[in-house]
Amino acid sequence: MRTLIVEDDLTSRMILQKILSPYGECHMATTGKEAIDAFIMARKGNEPYDLICLDVMMPEMDGPEALRRIRVLEKEFAVKKGEEVKVLMTSVVENPRRVVDTYQAGATAYMIKPIDKTKLLAFLTEFKLI
Repeated sequence: MRTLIVEDDLTSRMILQKILSPYGECHMATTGKEAIDAFIMARKGNEPYDLICLDVMMPEMDGPEALRRIRVLEKEFAVKKGEEVKVLMTSVVENPRRVVDTYQAGATAYMIKPIDKTKLLAFLTEFKLI
């Protein structure tokens, strides 16, 4: 499993990396712009990500906006329906409006931080990532 962890908080990045690294390669980004750049490089390199863990609130470009752009890029790269990258949105805030916004942007799932390892592994299993 190839994972891109997009998180502006170092502690949150490290927690996700510790949980996910036993299951495959983990790359890091700290902004939505970096996430888009990493997504493009991975696609062009024919090594797309299986999972993107994307923080909702980040400086420069928030998670939902980055996700909207990634979903547009998938169409430009002719990614087949059902083969899109799985995107787990993460946030410290459980704001119903934000949750709806992330799903409208194309999120696969939404998880409140701090990330619960058991819930994260259940998500990975449900979506056949591990």
